[in-house]
Amino acid sequence: MIETIERDNMQYDVVIVGAGPAGLSAAIKLKQLAQAAGREISVCVVEKASEVGAHTLSGAVIDPIALSELLPDWKERSAPLRVEVTEDKVLFLTEKHAIPLPVTPNFDNHGNYIISLGELVRWLGEQAETLGVEIYPGFAASEILYHADGSVKGIATGNMGMGKDGSPTDNFQPGMELWAQQTLFAEGCRGSLSKQIIKRFSLDQNSDAQTYGLGIKEIWEIAPEKHRQGLVLHSSGWPLDTKTYGGSFLYHLDDHKVAVGFVVGLDYQNPYLSPFDEFQRFKTHPAIRDTFAGGRRIEYGARALVEGGFQSIPKLSFKGGVLVGDAAGFLNMPRIKGIHTAMKSGLLAAEAVFPILDNLEEIESVEQGKEAVQYRTLFDQSWAYTELYAARNVRPSFQWGLLFGVMYTGMEQLFFKGRLPFTFKHHGKDNEQLKKAAACKPIEYPKPDGVLTFDRLSSVFLANIAHEENQPSHLVLKNPQVMMDINYKEYASPETRYCPAAVYEIVEENGAPQLQINAANCVHCKTCDIKDPTQNIVWICPEGASGPNYGAM
Repeated sequence: MIETIERDNMQYDVVIVGAGPAGLSAAIKLKQLAQAAGREISVCVVEKASEVGAHTLSGAVIDPIALSELLPDWKERSAPLRVEVTEDKVLFLTEKHAIPLPVTPNFDNHGNYIISLGELVRWLGEQAETLGVEIYPGFAASEILYHADGSVKGIATGNMGMGKDGSPTDNFQPGMELWAQQTLFAEGCRGSLSKQIIKRFSLDQNSDAQTYGLGIKEIWEIAPEKHRQGLVLHSSGWPLDTKTYGGSFLYHLDDHKVAVGFVVGLDYQNPYLSPFDEFQRFKTHPAIRDTFAGGRRIEYGARALVEGGFQSIPKLSFKGGVLVGDAAGFLNMPRIKGIHTAMKSGLLAAEAVFPILDNLEEIESVEQGKEAVQYRTLFDQSWAYTELYAARNVRPSFQWGLLFGVMYTGMEQLFFKGRLPFTFKHHGKDNEQLKKAAACKPIEYPKPDGVLTFDRLSSVFLANIAHEENQPSHLVLKNPQVMMDINYKEYASPETRYCPAAVYEIVEENGAPQLQINAANCVHCKTCDIKDPTQNIVWICPEGASGPNYGAM
């Protein structure tokens, strides 16, 4: 049995789970602190993607404030920040019209850059490696290891070469245990291990339930005469109804490329809503579609994002480790930015962790993990706290409808700037917001034309997904029958619509409907883990190097 196979171990001072902007920033900062102190520390980063950046997706416009703190000479180091924002536009869309809105402070991108986050994290990975950080892509952290006292000891990477039935094949290789004095969980939104850590240590008992959005993105090459390098455009309104939070972005990169995307809050109520189809429909708006005339779509991807903001940030530290970046919910939703705050959380975590690292020859001698309690204090004293606190009421204001949310946001941003003496609470978990199908009206979406609008399968092809077909499914059903008894009968199988990758499908089997899971299509967005009404779907890490292979997302 696999349980009896002994795993080898490797020992580090710090292990970081996830090579995103938060994890890599922490790794770089730790090495900088060690150099300044004349110490040697070992830092390891494990990344489930086939290479650093292959699972990285964001809009993305970056505020370079945290990057400048981490690497003040980033321009001289040729960081991939090439396109400075030259113009901001904000539109409110009706079905046929586009109403210009004032550019409030949260949408003012003066001094910011339009980037590919995938390119940025690849560059950060290079900077980390030059400092001696060990980065291991293609290794999925699948298990948390604990000391006898319950503190975190490290992580174990997943077994390789498992068959669909869960038994080892001829290619079986056991995972590796990585022990550390401190383990930093930087998995991003809804990380599978971060979720376990939050539950085990009750880190969210004094915070609001996290709320999420689903972001879907395409990269297009457009006609030169349509291109306006540096233009940033955001919209709200159509095609979403007034009870559903969401909006679009359209960013003009260099080389005649544009990034276009759509975000739908996962607290939506109608089970017939399809975020993917809302995005396709958005591109047909008269004020939008002309941008793509004569162009071609070259990349596609999707990911969930944390929207809860300040009041949903859990306790950040625990014995043996900390949470950083989107794993802790550092996104500023009103600004539609989280890269700079994720990076700042990595810097703060490193500053809190480094002083409690002992000079040890063998991590094996560590019997229990210390807690970096200073992390929260450093956050409370930082600009990240000030920024997130000021924005805390914007996202929850939309639970009372689009009109109230827009009016409140404008007032808050222009006049009060976060100083009002109250904090709105979020209305609960996203999976609890769905209404029963019988109480909702089905939504008829137009068929894709294959030129401007597309179906899911042709989109998934552009995500360059690779999954070992013989491995066990990484989409686990706690009770398969629930998917038919409750999801199908009561909610009209919403998983077939909220999934942006055609993973879930209702098929006829022996004359009866059954749920078919096409796990090989999965883009690792985590939406099913969040939105499933009964929380019956559990997303776990597949084999390392599985999933999408994004180029410049």
